[in-house]
Amino acid sequence: MIRTIILDFDGTIGDTRALIVKTMRQTLAALGLPPQPDSHCAATIGLPLRQGFATLMPMDEATAARCEATYREIFARNNAGYRVPLFPHVTETMAALHAAGLTLAIASSRSRQSLTAFLRDMGLEDCVACVVAANDVEHAKPAPDMVLKILHETGGTAAEAIVVGDTRYDIAMGRRAGTLTCAVSYGNGQPEELADADYHIDDFGELSNIVGI
Repeated sequence: MIRTIILDFDGTIGDTRALIVKTMRQTLAALGLPPQPDSHCAATIGLPLRQGFATLMPMDEATAARCEATYREIFARNNAGYRVPLFPHVTETMAALHAAGLTLAIASSRSRQSLTAFLRDMGLEDCVACVVAANDVEHAKPAPDMVLKILHETGGTAAEAIVVGDTRYDIAMGRRAGTLTCAVSYGNGQPEELADADYHIDDFGELSNIVGI
């Protein structure tokens, strides 16, 4: 029986792709770095910022750190007010899962400040028992640290947990932590990257069927 649902944020709950890609491209331009296609930028979603930029092109740690700092400055301007659309059926499904007594948690590679602001703006705070952000663990996705921290803080077990996400980093994180995994098809990952997930859904609302409510 599934008792704990660990959700990714970007590409799973919030439709942030356009905002992230725009900000990454503006960051590269601001620092005089070579431009990258939208698809390459989108492929880094799910990784911590420094690691994401370092996957776009060869760069040293200092340059990656400048990319991270510049991205955060530009992102704050681009997203003043924290207005990001939710994917269909997120609000009502999370409310139903919470009402059914399931533990909902968020494991995201974005910063805690940004993540908690999004959840507050979206009206999802009351449904979420635990939030773990990139700066809360030593090793971010695809390492299992985020999942293990959530299970420790909520008293859950891997055998009764499922990780839900849109990228291979989410699925790998769940597998390494020993949980079930569920891939969403509407996010940033490619189908071939998500093939080994235990479940696949095309709509967030289908989670209710998986957990049996």
